[in-house]
Amino acid sequence: MIIFPAIDIKDGNCVRLFKGDFSTVERVASDYLETARSFEAAGASWIHMVDLDGAKEGRPVNTKIYTDVAEKTGLKVEVGGGIRSLETIREYLEMGITRVILGSVALKDPKLVCDAVERFGSEKIVVGIDAMNEMVATEGWLESSDVHYIDLANKMIDAGVRYFIFTDISKDGTLSGVNREQLSALNEAVKGRADIVASGGVKTMEDIIACKEMGLYGTICGKSIYKGTLDLREAVEYAEG
Repeated sequence: MIIFPAIDIKDGNCVRLFKGDFSTVERVASDYLETARSFEAAGASWIHMVDLDGAKEGRPVNTKIYTDVAEKTGLKVEVGGGIRSLETIREYLEMGITRVILGSVALKDPKLVCDAVERFGSEKIVVGIDAMNEMVATEGWLESSDVHYIDLANKMIDAGVRYFIFTDISKDGTLSGVNREQLSALNEAVKGRADIVASGGVKTMEDIIACKEMGLYGTICGKSIYKGTLDLREAVEYAEG
C-alpha cells in the first residue's frame, strides 16, 4: 500500500481544512518545499497536493508550487484542484507532475475524463470522489449532488479510470478515523477493476492498518502528520512491508 502525505495549498500557504470548510483554514507548515523534503526523508515516494484556490475558482492557481516539488524532490507528485481541461492536464504532466486528480469534472463533464484517459493513459489520471452522506459533492465541496459515490465510480470505470481517491467529507481534517464502512463497500464494488486510495480522517497507525487490511491501494495522510498523531516513517514502513 502507498502512503500519500498531503499538502493542501491556499494563498501560497500549506494549510488544512476541517470538513472542507474554507472558513476553518489552518496553516500547518511554513515552507512547502521543506515539508515535501521532510516527507521524502521519512521514506515517502509520493506526495498528494491540492490547489484549494484552484478548486474554488475552477482553474489552476498555485501551479509553481507543485512543479517546484516535482523538480526539486524525488517525490512523485499527484495534484488536484481546479483542473477542468485537457490542456491543463497536458501542461501539468509536461511540467513533471506524475498524476492528475479530476474531481468535479467527473460528475459534470464525464466525457473530459474519458478523453483524458484515452489521451494520457489511465496511469496518469485519478478521479477524486468526495462524498457527504454517500452523495458526491463538487466545486471544492461547495455543491452537493444526488449521485451515489459507488455509482459514480462504476461510471468512471466504464470511462477507463483505474484509480480513485475516496474522501468522506465529514471525516476530512477531523482526526476521527477513516470511514471503514464506505471505503470497504467501494473497494468491494470495484475489486479487480480499479484501485482505491483512502482520504479523510486518518489519525493513527490503527487507520493505516485498517486500510491495508482492506486491501486498499493507498492512504492519504495530512493533519495526522502535522499534529504528530501519526509517524510518517512508521506508516510508510508498515504500508510497504
